[in-house]
Amino acid sequence: MSLIGNLFTSSIGRKFIMAITGLVLVGFVFGHLVGNLQIFLSPDHINGYAHFLQGLGPALWLVRLVLLATVALHIWAAVVLTLESRAARGPNDYGVKKWLHATWASRAMRWSGVIVFFFILYHLAHFTLGIADHENFKSNFNWTMQHDAKELGITLAKQGEGVHDVYSMIFIGFQNPIVSIFYIIATSLLSVHLLHGIESLFQTIGWRNGTWACCLRKAVTGLVVLYFLGNLIIPGAILTGIAEPAAGSAAALKAAGQSVTAPAAHN
Repeated sequence: MSLIGNLFTSSIGRKFIMAITGLVLVGFVFGHLVGNLQIFLSPDHINGYAHFLQGLGPALWLVRLVLLATVALHIWAAVVLTLESRAARGPNDYGVKKWLHATWASRAMRWSGVIVFFFILYHLAHFTLGIADHENFKSNFNWTMQHDAKELGITLAKQGEGVHDVYSMIFIGFQNPIVSIFYIIATSLLSVHLLHGIESLFQTIGWRNGTWACCLRKAVTGLVVLYFLGNLIIPGAILTGIAEPAAGSAAALKAAGQSVTAPAAHN
């Protein structure tokens, strides 16, 4: 049987698929957080970043499709492995659940994964497709770049260029308490999922052993706590008013009670 066939038909292969897809998704969620934290800088930063991504055109959709396929493979492997585990235990093995050596994060792994999957769908609808309480956002709210946006020497957007006001989209979205609370709950569940998932990833690829397992757990826990706090601070600061929208942005105009049905004017 081919190597690819073994990956999909053997338990070890499916665990390897879970590990590799998990590694890709961990990289994505941390990169996504770094991008979102630009909300605390001037609108030029996150709007230029978003403009660059949107400018990738078909390449961006290719990345999205790869990510969706990665999520699908991850879920498929998890479901099949779970069914195999239940079948191996047999019908008489449910009288006593032996959770002595299982962490609370591992026990919550399946449910947190399911809830996070639906959160991803919601997040795509809210921020990628623009389906939110600000109707026709992308066509109505625009931002004129005040400065060039550059990263690693690459120009993301040029001064004077009109781009989508993603900065305001995030501000306006998280000013809704329901949206913010749901986001916080979902990212906390994602953090729980990562807490067990990252450690399991190291074990599957053979990088976890008895010598440094304790240190690995502490390092993973610290990383996940930072991830959760990074996600918490965005809706938390906006919802509480600690973070205020930049002058001239659509979010600032809305907060001042002004019309935002036309592109915002800037100084």
